[in-house]
Amino acid sequence: MSSPAYRAEPSEPKGSAVIGKSVSIKGEIHSREDLTIDGEVEGTVEVQDSRLTVGQNGKVQASVKAREIIVLGTILGNVDVTDKIDIRKDAKLVGDIRTARIVIEDGAYFKGSTDIVRPDAKPQAQPQTKAQAAPAAQAQPAAAAAADSKR
Repeated sequence: MSSPAYRAEPSEPKGSAVIGKSVSIKGEIHSREDLTIDGEVEGTVEVQDSRLTVGQNGKVQASVKAREIIVLGTILGNVDVTDKIDIRKDAKLVGDIRTARIVIEDGAYFKGSTDIVRPDAKPQAQPQTKAQAAPAAQAQPAAAAAADSKR
């Protein structure tokens, strides 16, 4: 039997955490809720199923993984985003980006490479169409051979 407090947790709305501009962290950050960094972080930041916002005062020297990222400050490091990254006009990002969608506003600074990835559902559909096309391709030589034998 579960306690009533345990049952209430899943129904609670997702929260939001903030690292203030006077806070400096060295190490690993793992969050299950939206995170705003307005201070300095060095190490790794993982916000896999949530949004990471790097505020105007935020300075992140880390490898970053998140569902969505909004950059208003600075990120120095590689970024892996499952949905979308938005680099705003006064932001700076130096590092490689891997994402499904990207927005870079006029005035933003970006140096690195970008790898646009597609959702996993589409590549699975392509092998099926190739497999279906293969029997038709094999049938054509047989039909051509039959036509040659009639001549």
